[in-house]
Amino acid sequence: MELFNAKSILREKRWVWIDSDKGISIILVGFGHCLAILQNHGLALNSYPAITYLSIFLYGFRMPLFFIVSGIFISGGLKKKGLKGYSIYRADTIFYPLLIWGFIEISFSLLTSRFTHNGTTAFSYLNLLIDARKTGHFWYLNALFFISVIYATIRTKLNISLIKQFLLGLVLYAISAYIHINDLNAGSLTDIFEYYLFFSIGDLISNTVLNPEYARRFASFKIFFPLLAIFLMLQYRFASYNMHGGPDGINYVEHKMPLFFLLEALVGCTISVNFSFLLQKYNALKFLRVIGFHSLYIYCMQIIIMTMARVILVNILKISNVPFLVMAIWTSGIAIPIIIYNLCMQLKMWWLFTFKRPKAKAIVATSTPDVTYAPLLNTPATN
Repeated sequence: MELFNAKSILREKRWVWIDSDKGISIILVGFGHCLAILQNHGLALNSYPAITYLSIFLYGFRMPLFFIVSGIFISGGLKKKGLKGYSIYRADTIFYPLLIWGFIEISFSLLTSRFTHNGTTAFSYLNLLIDARKTGHFWYLNALFFISVIYATIRTKLNISLIKQFLLGLVLYAISAYIHINDLNAGSLTDIFEYYLFFSIGDLISNTVLNPEYARRFASFKIFFPLLAIFLMLQYRFASYNMHGGPDGINYVEHKMPLFFLLEALVGCTISVNFSFLLQKYNALKFLRVIGFHSLYIYCMQIIIMTMARVILVNILKISNVPFLVMAIWTSGIAIPIIIYNLCMQLKMWWLFTFKRPKAKAIVATSTPDVTYAPLLNTPATN
């Protein structure tokens, strides 16, 4: 049994750059989650300011990128499945994992609340739907599902053009900015309003980025290095603001400087896509494709796995070396969910990830949500 299912994934005809891009993003997300898991446990994190700074520096564009990538495939999804079929598909691949893994994580937190005083209550289950930020990272699945269905419904029923969807996204982004700046509470609506724009951008650029000719043109170091210079300058300012963000902390720019956050996010997403095109062109860093394929499942399980790894390493084994803990917990939060997912599929425990029984072949290699199969673009070597 291959625990990472790499051979099967690399053999499939898929959008290589999409899987690579998701792999990069979920690794960066995992780094941020890792540091959050290690906070307030008596460790000398302040003795390693470079680690904290790197986490802040690489923050900001990671989650917008996931929404843009999801938006890229909505046109194909609607064309193939129709509104009803697409909505059921999103419920199966996004909403169902939100409920299952949200329930598992909250139940785990409730069981340990008497020892950790984590503030989890039975009401946290309801927050998965109405105020998902209070449940931690599950806000993303909540926002992605509702944005997908709302966007698809508006596009199908009202026949609104992509430009008008983009303009609607700008309006909703402005509303979310008003909510953040004035410290209002609109529950999960705030994230839906904010990230609708990025989803619409994905749909707007889909015909371009899914065009093989564009991919060949955009896979250029002549584009990458100027973008890298702009990216580094923006991220430096971004990190400087967030390091002195007061109550908003690492979210200061996102909450109080929405226009700068939008610019920073779009530049970060652009260079990430450009770099992923380069990886596709040179058939490099194939492990990112495997990680990207499993990105949703990693996201669902990551906090649970990292928390357990911290308890074992810090509380039981009494390890206090911060760099070692960061690498060990970060790695576990990426690798172990992949292993668990593939074991579950082999053991026919597919119901942990989907309410529809996969086809026999899909139990071995299921497609990550939002990634449609496509011919591999020309690369120096084949898989």
